[in-house]
Amino acid sequence: MPREWHPLPADGVPDRVILFDGVCVLCSRWVAFVIAHDPAAGYRFVAIQTPLGRTLAARFGIDVENPQTNVIVMGGRAYFKLESALVALAEFPGWRWTRIAYALPRRVRDFLYDRIAQNRYRLFGRRESCMVPTPDVRVRFLSESFAEAPRAGGL
Repeated sequence: MPREWHPLPADGVPDRVILFDGVCVLCSRWVAFVIAHDPAAGYRFVAIQTPLGRTLAARFGIDVENPQTNVIVMGGRAYFKLESALVALAEFPGWRWTRIAYALPRRVRDFLYDRIAQNRYRLFGRRESCMVPTPDVRVRFLSESFAEAPRAGGL
């Protein structure tokens, strides 16, 4: 039976951490979108392919070799699939309307997310290595530990 991706406790993981597939072009565009809509620089990013990303993926039951979800930690909980995006979008002015997606049952939201996730490399592309952040946002990308980045924007 396939796993149901309900929110999980994320003790020890700071809020506003986004775990993403660093070689996925669509996922990298999502990270760029969050950066552009987060002027307070409160979000931090962890590619699944980094040591910290692998640790978090294992903790949350994500296959590192074939990740089928991203994660956002908010309020001490880890959110998955479309819900992870909705949690972030709810904080951005002009994007709060996306909360309407909560009217759909989780199964439907997950089904829609899965259709894109399973075809994301074919539809959007795949990089040979993780995205390289520009120098102005590099500090927001974590790879070894949560202590490596300054605690700005609420982290």
